[in-house]
Parts: sequence; C-alpha cells; structure tokens
Amino acid sequence: MFIELDLQSDVPIYTQLVNGILEGIARGELKPGDELPSVRMLATDLGINMHTVNKAYQLLKQEGFIQTHRKRGAVVNTEGFPGADEAYLQRLEAMLKPLVAESICRRLDEERFLEVCRALYAQFRGQGGE
Repeated sequence: MFIELDLQSDVPIYTQLVNGILEGIARGELKPGDELPSVRMLATDLGINMHTVNKAYQLLKQEGFIQTHRKRGAVVNTEGFPGADEAYLQRLEAMLKPLVAESICRRLDEERFLEVCRALYAQFRGQGGE
C-alpha cells in the first residue's frame, strides 16, 4: 500500500491517511478482505506516531470501510461499504460549500467546476473503483 503524506500540509496527518486509504479502495488497489499494515508497521513506514495511524483506522472502522480482527488486524470491509445515506449527503454538502464558494469568488464557472469533479470521479472509476 502506497500512501503519500505531506507533513507540511494544514490537513491533519490522520485525515491524509484516511483519504489515502479511501483513494486506494476507490481505485481498486485495496479490495475487500485485503489486510492493511499493522498500526505499528504503518507508523514506522511513514515515520509518524502510532496514535495517528490508530486514529485513522478507528475513523475508517466507524464509517464501515475497514474491520478489525484480533488475528488479522485491520482489513478492508468484506461485508460491503456503507451507502450514501442522508448523513453522508449532509457531510458532502458541508465539504463542498466552501469549495463552491471559493470557485465562484475565483470566477470559475459552474461548467468548469463540474468538469473538474467529473474528471476526478472518472479517474477513480476508470482505475477499478466501484
């Protein structure tokens, strides 16, 4: 599993880690049943604190993207991923609002904004994501 972290970013490391794992799942690089590195191993490989990895894994578990087993550790969920329920749609809208607002302030037209969104979506779907 290849995850790139930007230690100078304003985005918290655990969030970058969650996003990296989700991207791996979306691209099909991580499939249901695939084992993730242990907390200790991933922390060592990335040069970050174990608590940071643990926090990322806990968030992914809470959202239903991974499961934890006593013997196998963290694995990509084999029981299917959570659907886009109303709570998710509300979070999605909250995350998109500032991006839409900034795009408008920067005079990016709606069609170009949607083109960028479509291209990103296609990038993930075209590389094996579901």
